[in-house]
Amino acid sequence: MTIADFSAENLTRAAGAGLDLHEYQRVTDGLTSVDDWGPAFTRAARQHLARAERAASPVSAGEHYETAARWFHLATLAPHPDQASAAAEADAAMGRALELLDPGARRLEGPAFAGWLRGPVDAPATVVVVPGLDSGKEEFHLVTSALLRRGLAVFTMDGPGQGVLTATTTVRPDYHEVIGQVVDALGIDRVGLIGLSLGGYYVVESAAHEPRVAAVATVSGPFRLDWQAFPPPLQDLLARRAGGTEAARGFTARVDLTALAPRIACPLLVVDGGRDVIPGVTNGEPLARLAPHGDYLFVPHGEHLLGNALADWLPGTADWMSAALADSQGERRLS
Repeated sequence: MTIADFSAENLTRAAGAGLDLHEYQRVTDGLTSVDDWGPAFTRAARQHLARAERAASPVSAGEHYETAARWFHLATLAPHPDQASAAAEADAAMGRALELLDPGARRLEGPAFAGWLRGPVDAPATVVVVPGLDSGKEEFHLVTSALLRRGLAVFTMDGPGQGVLTATTTVRPDYHEVIGQVVDALGIDRVGLIGLSLGGYYVVESAAHEPRVAAVATVSGPFRLDWQAFPPPLQDLLARRAGGTEAARGFTARVDLTALAPRIACPLLVVDGGRDVIPGVTNGEPLARLAPHGDYLFVPHGEHLLGNALADWLPGTADWMSAALADSQGERRLS
């Protein structure tokens, strides 16, 4: 894949992560190969770290740290020797941002997760934002902000093979075990889940096994994966995150929601983009159809993760999650 193709492919992802697309264009215009991606994005991140140190106010400093976290995270999208370091720097920059912008944020960690809990201590409900194969907790700021504005508490996390845990863990199909640890750490008896890309599979698999999941939404999540149909870059990426090709094949074989969909007792929203056509990935319409309480939102012009169509799905999805959790609270009180 050429660097021009790689940059174009990740443009809407950068938009969804909240990057300034003019800055993105300036950084990517000077690249000559995909090998240049990680170092260039790391340099952009460090420029924002320097701006944070020179900032005239804590708010400005926090905003630059937050932007640096995004650049560090997106530096990990292409293979390079400092990927683990970039993920760690993304984590550290986000921590410094929250110290200034949201000092009430709490760090929670367990054997298979790490992340930040934000929002009011008396929030009516908590939503866990679950990233995908090569995403992490520093990527989905816009989703987190939309949920926080609706009065919800939000836990943004890295799980096995994700974000800051990439260097020490590998992806696992039984993600409900991870979500169970998260809910235990949160100390609550019900939770909403929103999963993005492969995170969509993770949250649905969790909802089918974990009774404390009260509402679940997927965005560009797979219904089924087919290893043989994957393009080589995706096979390579999954092999790196799974700990080898055979492990990746085994993981892929487990990603099939046909049997799990009917077991999802809580409300489910599936969001798909019509231009999301990754080979070997079946979009989520069958999931919404097979789940007992499934709704389907299809955005014809939406690309993978729908960063090019935020207004078409994000406000409505945040509203849906807030209402679904409010309804579940009422049902729990009546039971």
